[in-house]
This record gives sequence, C-alpha cells and structure tokens, in this order.
Amino acid sequence: MNVLVAMSGGVDSSVAAALLLEAGHDVTGVTMRLWGGESDSGCCSVSDVDDARRVAQQLGVDHFVFNFADEFIAGVVEPYVAAHEAGLTPNPCVACNHVIKFDRLFRRAEALGFDAVATGHHARVVAEGGRWRLRRAADGAKDQSYVLHMLDQATLARTLLPVGELTKAEVRDRAAALGLRTAAKPDSQEVCFIRKGGRQGFLADRLAFTPGRVVDRAGEHLGDVPAVELVTIGQRRGLGLEGGTAPRYAMSVDIASATVVVGGPEDLLVESIAMGDLTWVDGPVRGDVLAQCSAHGVPRAAIFGDGTLQFAVPSRRVAPGQTVALYRGDDVLGGGIAV
Repeated sequence: MNVLVAMSGGVDSSVAAALLLEAGHDVTGVTMRLWGGESDSGCCSVSDVDDARRVAQQLGVDHFVFNFADEFIAGVVEPYVAAHEAGLTPNPCVACNHVIKFDRLFRRAEALGFDAVATGHHARVVAEGGRWRLRRAADGAKDQSYVLHMLDQATLARTLLPVGELTKAEVRDRAAALGLRTAAKPDSQEVCFIRKGGRQGFLADRLAFTPGRVVDRAGEHLGDVPAVELVTIGQRRGLGLEGGTAPRYAMSVDIASATVVVGGPEDLLVESIAMGDLTWVDGPVRGDVLAQCSAHGVPRAAIFGDGTLQFAVPSRRVAPGQTVALYRGDDVLGGGIAV
C-alpha cells in the first residue's frame, strides 16, 4: 500500500512511519507547515520540521512539506478567535484534525495517488463486520480518540494509526532501538499557534477585550474581570473575587452585557446539556453512551437523543463551545459541540 505519513517531528509519527515500513508499505513522509517559527511552542516550529525530515532520512523515505497555512488560519485560528469573542470555549486541536489533518491533507493525498494516510495518533481503527470502528488506544493514559471523534466511514477506510496498539513506553523503546532522533523528545503540550506569551497575549492582538462585572445568582456585584472573553465555565481563579470566602466558579458568561455569573460547586451541576454540530463514526446513535467532555476527562454515563445529553447523575457544566465525544465501551460513536 502506498501510504502518506503525517510526520509532526514527534516520536509517535516517527515510529508510525517505521512500523509501516516494517509492514512492507511504500511510505512517504509529509510535514504540514501550518504556523509558527523558532520561538513558537507546539508542533509546528521550524525545529519540528527539521526533526521530521531527519527521521525520514534515517528511515530512507521521501519527505515533503505541505504549506497549509492559509487553510489553517481560516479553518482553525480565525474560528478560535471568533469563539472567544462570542464567549465560547473552543478546542483548536479538534478543529485542526477535522479541517486540516483529516480533510485537507486527505484531499491532497488522494490527488497525489496515495492509498491511505497515517498519523501518530494514539487510537485504533478496526475493521469489523464490513464496517470501520474507531476505538480508544491500547495506552489509556495517552488515548487521543477524543480529538478524532469526527472521523466517518469514508475517512476511516483510508486511515492508518500504527501506534494505537502500543503504549507510549513501547513507542519510545521502538524509536530508541531504531536510533531515531525523536526517541526521547518530549510530547508537545501546547496549542501550536499560541506563543509563550499565552492565550491572553495571542487574543489581545486579535480582538478588543471587554471589561466585565462578576455577579452572584442574585445579581449582586462581587468583582470585575479585565476581559469577559477570557472567562470559561467552571473557572475559579482570576475572577476578581475577594479571598477568604467560599469557592465560587464561573457559571455563565454573557458577552452582550459583559457579565459573569458565579456560584458555588453545587451550582455547577446540571442534569443535561444540548449538543450541536454532530458528527458520527457510523450513523446517528441514541440511547446509553459515555460522554467525554475534555481530552483527558473521565467519561460520564448518559443518555443521548435529539441533540440532548442527559447525564445519569448531575454532572459538572460543560463550557459552550467545548467538544463532547460519545463512546460505548472503547468504541467512539461520534460527538459534537456543547451549546
């Protein structure tokens, strides 16, 4: 099989390429140039491109760089800024996988005649009963199926995730045994387009912050925040509240009135949430599910139907704009965005 491997410059995608070579596939490496430079954090720096190229040389495979910067800005960065401006809490890594890695890259791969695209994500694609299943990784601590919940049958049919059956320790051992330069490279923990100045500095250059009032549920003024666009549901620190009082958390953010409503821990609990922008791995699902509301969150038992997720027991609010992935056991069913 002729496989295009997305090589980010990290150890997982390096080993993914090596495993495919061992399996007898024709492998070509590609690094996507999306954002950043030498001083940036994340997965898109110049040094990462160089690491990917050097690993490809070690493996003896061709390596290319695709410039998708315009698509990345339009499909990931601008929606990220717009979401904050609207008081939402977006997940740009989910958007990047949806818009860039498993759409734009796939279309380029198809145009170039590749049979499949591989990445270093820790998740599993399994053929079963004539259908494709997306499942959690063998290493639960490194599972990345949450950010892939939007993959459908047509995409999964052309997707290879070679490291999904390995633990992270096994991935590093493989890389070390092969002498790959990325064997001990730390995992990227940052959003790739957020510089070391952080989210606040990034957004300050792109939108006008709105000072806001912090009030309790009765409307009593308790404090002030410099930017309501930076407040997310469940936030406790940075709300301008006096110390020594009972913990209070952001319960809602109203951009129009520049108001943040806070409450106690019990006020964060809800029985259900609404979901939009739904996508499905193998058709719409109803009934009992497990809902994962953040990349490494603990799945919550729930019932899904008609765009509503009803929790089995009252659960912590999910910030509007956040991704919610739905599972049954280790199988990813699909997901959507909390509204």
